Amino acid sequence: MSTPYPFTAIVGQDDLRLGLLLNAVSPAVGGVLVRGEKGTAKSTAVRALAALMPEVSVVPGCRFSCAPDSPDPACPDGPHEAGSGVSRAARTVELPVGASEDRLVGALDIERALAEGVKAFEPGLLADAHRGILYVDEVNLLHDHLVDLLLDAAAMGASYVEREGVSVRHAARFLLVGTMNPEEGELRPQLLDRFGLTVEVAASRETDLRVEVVRRRLAYDDDPSGFAAQWAGEEGALRARIVAARELLPHVRLGDGALRQIAATCAAFEVDGMRADIVMARTATALAAWAGRTDVLAEDVRQAALLALPHRRRRNPFDAPGLDEDKLDDTLEQNSGEGDDPDPDGPDGGGLPPQGDGPGTPPPSDGRADDTPAQSVPEQGGEPGQGQSSGGGEQQPVRAGEPFRTKVLSVPGLGEGAAGRRSRARTEHGRTTGARRPQGALTKLHLAATVQAAAPHQRARGRSGRGLVVRRDDLRQAVREGREGNLVLFVVDASGSMAARQRMTAVKGAVLSLLMDAYQRRDKVGLITFRGKDAEVVLPPTSSVDAAAARLEMLPTGGRTPVAAGLLKAHDVLRVERLRDPSRRPLLVVVTDGRATGGPEPVALAARAARLHEVEGTASVVVDCESGPVRLGLAVSLAGELGGTAVTLDELRADSIAGLVKDVQGYSGRAA
Repeated sequence: MSTPYPFTAIVGQDDLRLGLLLNAVSPAVGGVLVRGEKGTAKSTAVRALAALMPEVSVVPGCRFSCAPDSPDPACPDGPHEAGSGVSRAARTVELPVGASEDRLVGALDIERALAEGVKAFEPGLLADAHRGILYVDEVNLLHDHLVDLLLDAAAMGASYVEREGVSVRHAARFLLVGTMNPEEGELRPQLLDRFGLTVEVAASRETDLRVEVVRRRLAYDDDPSGFAAQWAGEEGALRARIVAARELLPHVRLGDGALRQIAATCAAFEVDGMRADIVMARTATALAAWAGRTDVLAEDVRQAALLALPHRRRRNPFDAPGLDEDKLDDTLEQNSGEGDDPDPDGPDGGGLPPQGDGPGTPPPSDGRADDTPAQSVPEQGGEPGQGQSSGGGEQQPVRAGEPFRTKVLSVPGLGEGAAGRRSRARTEHGRTTGARRPQGALTKLHLAATVQAAAPHQRARGRSGRGLVVRRDDLRQAVREGREGNLVLFVVDASGSMAARQRMTAVKGAVLSLLMDAYQRRDKVGLITFRGKDAEVVLPPTSSVDAAAARLEMLPTGGRTPVAAGLLKAHDVLRVERLRDPSRRPLLVVVTDGRATGGPEPVALAARAARLHEVEGTASVVVDCESGPVRLGLAVSLAGELGGTAVTLDELRADSIAGLVKDVQGYSGRAA
């Protein structure tokens, strides 16, 4: 087993370390979500925390880590008699992004359950993590239904497995830690709210701190055991402090004044529900215990707010997490209660053990490594359109109009892509539409089809009693239909014909609305713009809808309208994506007025480029941006060449009267 990097040797990242330590002191805080750019010690810190966790005493032979003094009465390996146990280190269990539901919660042996009536249960990762740490790297890339199961178990402290009337329950209390890079996609606000705390991390821009990070890492890589031995003293002291804080925690008093500050703060920042109040209360209590105090002070409430509220203020998909600290201070001051003011001469309320006693100590600093906002979107290739011929002159970017709820755009047919909410697909979850022989391990039993397959063979198998004799060949897998996420590739006309300020504002508002819809339906998105003489991939296909919205906001306009170049660029992008992710079906959304200009026969060239997509069967929609009393219908013609449909900006709205009339007419035509 490799030697983990010492937790106390991590340079800076105070919020990250404090969030992890508070959950180690009080797992009831609800876990921590670590958001930040790549290479910022997120995984290193989580794995290092495992070495600091106190040992746990377990019932010998119990696969579910029952405590010997209070065993779980519903344990599948029980019942256990209360008595002495064996001690072992707390486990750190990592949940891979591609894990199945059965790997997470466990699985029943369906064949034995049907044939023998035996609950043969194979525990999953939730059972392994009980009384330890469950670590999910790239939690934003985990399938939504797995995140729901994970957070439900964390909230209830138990995992339930249901398979065709046979159920198993076991305890699952663990310290939940998720890490993510926001550039790769966001979690839904509902899921963000289920994490107790969140911290933002970024690499320090201070030269001395960066030098010390590199120095320590090189020393660790050269001799992991020797490096860990140098920090053994600091590790032992921190481990002892965690144990002491756990013992003190039940004696911490949360006074009415602190409770009033917590409630007033949550109300002032307009967070939804009551979970934020509860998490803040538990966090403030843990902070007091961590500081060695039995009273919660205003400084504990303030630190708790900074950890528990930022991610709960994210209302819309493109809202950046954050908290106005001036407003927080004003709220706390207005609701300060007697006996709850911080003691300026008292101990450090949320402090971490100083790093100055360890070897290779960095120069003095404030210790914070996240001075740079983690939500900033990196530039790619400078400004869009840089170096292109502007023709009619480049105009400054305009802001997008107010977003609205859009009509549902979907890919026809039945796919088999990643779970989502856009197009019909065969999925692990959804309504049952049929049955088939299982390919590999059976996951979703179709009971009726299994009984039907086994029934004709009962006499030949010597059935004599009431039970059904079931063989492996009789088992049938349920075929289910749900929804998948697609690759929505936007091809946006940024030419001079679209440059009228009010018109481009409306167009950007429409694209932003479609991006919000893509976020809610769990799609990947990409953004291509065309203007001047060429087209540019402003954002390669990604799960980060936020990044696409940021690129759209900075989009300038002007120049000619090379529609063909935009469609050819889209063809190249989709060709590569089909190789990378063949199961994810694309939806091409072209936003243009169709007025192709520049070069010989631009309209004919655009038509030929469109037919490339039509031949490959790419589902497409043209958002017709043409306005004015005289309409040429070029966007509608382009949609015909693509083999897709055309909608106007007004018809794109879900509550549009024009769109409703069109739907009713289309339905009447089919009925006739």
